[in-house]
Amino acid sequence: MGSLMLVCAVLASLALGVLLAYGICQVMFRVFRVHAVAAAKERVSNSPVRVAVEG
Repeated sequence: MGSLMLVCAVLASLALGVLLAYGICQVMFRVFRVHAVAAAKERVSNSPVRVAVEG
């Protein structure tokens, strides 16, 4: 019975670690996306040539 509890505790710990890593990845990708959009806007605003985009 004790070994079953140990196995369940290890699996729960692994699951928690995976969920935590997933959450960290989601946050970092969101931060990277915000940074990429801000950098693109800054690059466009600093460029000497303006291009009209129709759409």
